[in-house]
Amino acid sequence: MIKALIISLSVGAAAGLLGALCGIGGGIVMVPAFSQLLGIEHKQAIATSLAIIIITALVATTNNAKAGLIDWRIVLCAATGAAAASWWGSELMQSLQSTTLTRIFGITLLVFGAKMLIKP
Repeated sequence: MIKALIISLSVGAAAGLLGALCGIGGGIVMVPAFSQLLGIEHKQAIATSLAIIIITALVATTNNAKAGLIDWRIVLCAATGAAAASWWGSELMQSLQSTTLTRIFGITLLVFGAKMLIKP
């Protein structure tokens, strides 16, 4: 139990730092860490990561808003589309097997990672 708490705290800290630095939301760190280090099923790792992201996004958004770094018009437009798509996406995620989700996640990381390395 203590080992899981220490791993969770460490993963959360790494995800929060990378999320705030890179805007990745932390899921890139949390989902694989929760499934690999804590043995959580991929679906549960996704759902847990999304719940944590609420808190980290609120904290980082508050700090970034104080600095005047947020374009609220873009937030309103993008958040509307993201909210609708995320409802559908969570329904789809629940219907897929964890192995399929793991492969989709890995492919997504590879494609975007390669693109960022080739054309920064």
